[in-house]
Amino acid sequence: MAGNQGGNQSGRGGNQGGRGSQGESGRGFASMDREQQREIASEGGKAAHRSGHAHEFTSQEAREAGRKGGQASHGGGGNQGRGGNER
Repeated sequence: MAGNQGGNQSGRGGNQGGRGSQGESGRGFASMDREQQREIASEGGKAAHRSGHAHEFTSQEAREAGRKGGQASHGGGGNQGRGGNER
């Protein structure tokens, strides 16, 4: 089993050119710290609202979305999403 774990670990370098840990290149969104990412994402959301492209949920829409999400994640909608593994 340790061999499999080592194999999975070694394939994570991806496009980092054999560099060790994540974020060593210092470039790109993923290499920024969480606070910088939050600030940039927040600016994008604000810009979408200013330009009128952002969708604002009504309380009814939010309620419906939450209900559907709960059913999907907790299996509350019958046998949907179970993959047919029960025999």
